[in-house]
Amino acid sequence: MTSPSDKDAAASKTTQKFHKKRERILDAAAELINQSGIKGMTFVEVAKLVGLNTTSVTYYFKRKEQLAAAVLERSLTTLEGLIKQASQEPDARSRVRQLIRLHCELRANIRLNKTSPLAALTDLRALDDPHRSQLLSRYYQLFNGVEAYFPKAKNKRDQFLLSARAHILLNTMLWLPAWSIPYSISDFPRVQQRLFELFEMGLLEENQQIWQPRLLTQNDAELDNRQDGIPDQFLRAATSLINELGYRGASVERISSELNVTKGSFYHHLPTKDDLVRECFRHSYHRITLIQRDASTIEGNYWHKLSSVLATLLDIQLSSEFPLLKPTAWQPLPRELRSDIQLRTDRYAQRFSSLLIDGISDGSLRSVDPLLTAQVIIYMLNAAYDLRQQLNGISPEQAVELYASVLTRGLFA
Repeated sequence: MTSPSDKDAAASKTTQKFHKKRERILDAAAELINQSGIKGMTFVEVAKLVGLNTTSVTYYFKRKEQLAAAVLERSLTTLEGLIKQASQEPDARSRVRQLIRLHCELRANIRLNKTSPLAALTDLRALDDPHRSQLLSRYYQLFNGVEAYFPKAKNKRDQFLLSARAHILLNTMLWLPAWSIPYSISDFPRVQQRLFELFEMGLLEENQQIWQPRLLTQNDAELDNRQDGIPDQFLRAATSLINELGYRGASVERISSELNVTKGSFYHHLPTKDDLVRECFRHSYHRITLIQRDASTIEGNYWHKLSSVLATLLDIQLSSEFPLLKPTAWQPLPRELRSDIQLRTDRYAQRFSSLLIDGISDGSLRSVDPLLTAQVIIYMLNAAYDLRQQLNGISPEQAVELYASVLTRGLFA
């Protein structure tokens, strides 16, 4: 006769086995989402990675959307834990330092297979409700948690600056898996130290604290000549929708609806959605390239040149009717699109590195790690788009200066 304790032991063993297999499925799904986005994550591929058949996967998750939501929820839970742990430190500097350390430690453990991989949150907005609303609410709470590291805002200006601090810091951390790829695990102590120094002291030498950038105008003719016959309104609509909803969420139906045209009219101009997405990236990167190029020709030291680039790009992201495509939008793209886009991203990061090196050489910028700082600039621009709705009572010029100050003067200035 089986005793109650034997039954409990058997039930516990079954529960552990269920949980272990479920975690393996989540691990595989997270890897696939990071490689190809939610669209590229299928039950067939998940089953193949785990060594199960598709039916076994559906025993744990009935629908693909349910599995994707579970993977993203697990990532959010981990990130919430890091933010909460760092919040226990006594002051803002200690909290920021601890958050950077915890993220680097987590990334090292993931590389060493000591902990489960995290899925990138890029495709979160493309989920259907109720998953989308529930997870987005938790995603926004991450920023609120980081805002709480700093003193409370007393007015609208302070609140915008507080939001900018949280967005730039957290975006840099969320995209650590992407920008840290060239660094080995043994480099991570140095990475976290240099990153904290950048956030603590900013870019500027003490004698270069004046913010007087020159907003650079763009040559529309140069841009229009490179659009391959794609109407400007298609690029605008697709860029905004991809920024808001991600690659998957910016469907042909949504783009057509935004333009008030039929799907037939869309396909009259473009063979596929991917052709439009590719052109949106190419167009955004060309705009950035022209601004970087024009800055090199203006008079002044390299701080003036760099600040002019930053001010112009931030002005576009925060208030322009035609923003730039967010750099992180490439993550869920199909593989055939990603390599070229990643190459373009690397090129414009390299140009920022060159500006930084020249500024260090002429003495207008502090001695910072130019490669690491260039990546922070990219994710700073990425985060700026998300603050477009928080400009209430703040002029575009003031918003740009406040936002840029997070990097130029540091998080605690």
